[in-house]
Amino acid sequence: MIAENRPTVINGTTVLVVDDEPKIVEVVCSYLEKNGYKTITAHSGEEAIEKFKAHQPDLVVLDLMLGVISGEEVCNQIRRISSVPVIMLTAKADEESMVAGLSSGADDYVTKPFSPRQLIARINAVLRRVSQNQPLTGKMTFAQGLVIDTVAHTVSSKDQIINLTPSEYKLLDLMARHPGRCFSRADLVEFALGYDFDGLDRAVDSHIKNLRQKIESDPKRPLYIQTVFGVGYRFGGGSSCD
Repeated sequence: MIAENRPTVINGTTVLVVDDEPKIVEVVCSYLEKNGYKTITAHSGEEAIEKFKAHQPDLVVLDLMLGVISGEEVCNQIRRISSVPVIMLTAKADEESMVAGLSSGADDYVTKPFSPRQLIARINAVLRRVSQNQPLTGKMTFAQGLVIDTVAHTVSSKDQIINLTPSEYKLLDLMARHPGRCFSRADLVEFALGYDFDGLDRAVDSHIKNLRQKIESDPKRPLYIQTVFGVGYRFGGGSSCD
């Protein structure tokens, strides 16, 4: 059931804004509200987790460098209970920091200082990707008990639900629909993540790594998401569709 304060359309959608700098929170919330969003604020990792559980926002804008509980840990805790989109904010612009943020389960990454208009565009893009309708083809069942339900948008293994981020689900869904086909990183961006995805090849690799950790019995010897060296990735494993 969707709570009354949790809208189902972008105009009026609830965003949790987390940053330990009050001025940044004020500016981000101001732009969000001008663009039709509802906002919830938090200034620490502890408060962010409490607010997330209490309000179940549709998207989280999360500062990476918080106090006792870091943004990465907040994202990790959110991922244990939800696949809601998370956009990281950070002053660190190096690639390793970006990969670290994505590895914790973030869907996008914006560096400080940033344009509020750019952030709004990123939020809109992420929510568009999440809200895109997938063809209603029922359940796809694979070896070792992996099941993708394209109606409910859920993934399970041996009857246990696996929590995936929207980006992870889109990547898995695309490749599983075309088993054996090799997808380059550019293909995965174009067909699964969308042209407005602004990540590097390392960002795609990070999503794939996270996906393997969640669905593979042995991520170092993957059954489902296989690497085609020098080219990209393909989906393996026997399947049937209901």
